Amino acid sequence: MSENRNPLVLDELKEGDPALRRAAGNGTGDLGAIYDIPVQVSAVLGRATMQVSQLLKLGRGAMIELDRKLGEAVDIYVNNRLVARGEVVMVGDNRLGITMTEIVKTDRAG
Repeated sequence: MSENRNPLVLDELKEGDPALRRAAGNGTGDLGAIYDIPVQVSAVLGRATMQVSQLLKLGRGAMIELDRKLGEAVDIYVNNRLVARGEVVMVGDNRLGITMTEIVKTDRAG
């Protein structure tokens, strides 16, 4: 079956958004339809493995040692897929954020 693609022009392309301009010009269609799709973004500082009995013994103020070192990059996942690595930063007076320092390219076939 032949697929006939006609690129649609996006009404709300923002200046300085070259990725959106390229996508609109390559026949991918109207990207405006995907702007409202929610995605889950997670930043993983590190991991730890423990037995349930150890977990149940934890109380307020307990410390769990993670498998990362201080200053090591954190993993950034979108919908449970690793997409980037970054650094923890302060946002304002009392909030944390992540600055992306590396985009992770993965094989999309898997």
